[in-house]
Amino acid sequence: MPSPHGLPTVERMTGMEARDAELKKELDATLHARKELGAEYESALVDSFLEKVEQRLDGAVDRRVRRQLAEQQMVVARDARSPQGSSDSWGERFGFGIVSLVLAVPLSAIGGGVAQLPGLLVAWVGIVGVNVVQAARFSPNLFGRRRTKQDSDWDG
Repeated sequence: MPSPHGLPTVERMTGMEARDAELKKELDATLHARKELGAEYESALVDSFLEKVEQRLDGAVDRRVRRQLAEQQMVVARDARSPQGSSDSWGERFGFGIVSLVLAVPLSAIGGGVAQLPGLLVAWVGIVGVNVVQAARFSPNLFGRRRTKQDSDWDG
């Protein structure tokens, strides 16, 4: 919609339906002041408006940076609380292997005594399956799975 005095409108200058109502009001006021004061004050009016825009941008950037820092601190705090370092210890893996072998003896006896060879096979398939799952938990690349771009720790 053209201005009655031939001045550009906010919509034409910004190329959008001004997203920020307060900033739109500031621009309207600056354009109105320019119309009333004349071209000799144009530079001062533009500088004043640009200073307000700069303050608005600085505030938005500050909020975004504070939010990202808070998110990073939350991630670091969450990682510090999780027992990742202790869950991948050699002792836990060794202990799991020993317990698995100790339990394999009675499971083999029960499976073999009740259902002969098929029972023995079912018992050992279960033991091997539990150990494979445990090994895959500690070593995600154990079965040749390669890390993809989506798995990257560098994505933010």
